[in-house]
Amino acid sequence: MELLISPINTEEAVSALQGGADIIDVKNPKEGSLGANFPWVIKDVKEAIESKKPVSAALGDFNYKPGSAALAAYGAAMAGASYVKIGLYDIQTEEQAFDVLSGIVKTASLMEEPPKVVACGYSDYKRINSINPALLPAIGARAGVDLVMVDTGVKDGASTFEFMSEEELIDFVNKAHELGLKTAIAGSLKFEDIPILKRINPDIIGVRGMVCGGDRTSTIKKELVEELKAKIS
Repeated sequence: MELLISPINTEEAVSALQGGADIIDVKNPKEGSLGANFPWVIKDVKEAIESKKPVSAALGDFNYKPGSAALAAYGAAMAGASYVKIGLYDIQTEEQAFDVLSGIVKTASLMEEPPKVVACGYSDYKRINSINPALLPAIGARAGVDLVMVDTGVKDGASTFEFMSEEELIDFVNKAHELGLKTAIAGSLKFEDIPILKRINPDIIGVRGMVCGGDRTSTIKKELVEELKAKIS
């Protein structure tokens, strides 16, 4: 499993890199689960880590605004993101999800170095009235994305495992792999979740709070990134 760490600035990005992160995921927790940061922060992070690892950028927790999502993806890619990650937060139907995702995929194809497109659903979809993430592998494959992901929409300390069972997440990963897509699991993960994550075996696990000492509003600590990297390797 690869380790995706979500810094909010260059200092945290360097700590994540030095701790052994495989992907540096720029986001802004003040704007939500997949809150978008500024283009210059993406650019500065890429420069701070000297492009030693791929940079991912959260585009936001989106409702049904395919054009806005496509423009956000274009901006993030132009700023240097190798992955653009869209949260299908207030998406009600499969066709709405397809419209948003296919627009981003088409946008990526316009770039000289196309970013990988990540479609993120939410394990707590019932409480935010959004689309079931179990549908994402099929929708994502039809739209042409590269990776499908599960996160939590509400960041109140409740983890993905409180909303989806191990069996459901294994099925999510297996369906995606059968369709040629990579997978990621995130959502207030904790060190004690590592054994179940190894059984589910996604391609990537995404964290912030875990390497901030349990509080996602705190600061990423290099030693916790090192500890997590060692435990999942």
